[in-house]
Amino acid sequence: MRIQWRDSLAIGVVEIDNQHKELLKRFGLLLEACESGKGKEELAGLLTFLDEYVLRHFADEEELQRQKRYPAYVAHKQQHDSFIESLKALKSEIDQEGMALHHVMETNNMLLKWLINHISRVDIELGRFLKGGSTQA
Repeated sequence: MRIQWRDSLAIGVVEIDNQHKELLKRFGLLLEACESGKGKEELAGLLTFLDEYVLRHFADEEELQRQKRYPAYVAHKQQHDSFIESLKALKSEIDQEGMALHHVMETNNMLLKWLINHISRVDIELGRFLKGGSTQA
């Protein structure tokens, strides 16, 4: 399976779009590692990356939303917070149990849902708003 950036995911803010590209690239690396039987090894690095990167990305997105008075800010932030909590729970489980194949599968599922439901729907709505269109908030 190959995950690639497509222009239809762009929200029109270069910094945010570049961050999304990096997230997709990292997810793609995990999928490639899974295909070659090295998913557990790649997952450890991905989780370390996500710890820092996702927090910075969410903070950047949320700051932009506050500055532009985005009407769906609260709901958007709740989704970010929920993702962070899911990531923390996964890391806690791995710390307690050790890395296992089901953690790789959980992470793949979590990131795929995030890609499909958040970036391609919720962030696209933010992009529409920023471009002067309406939002379904």
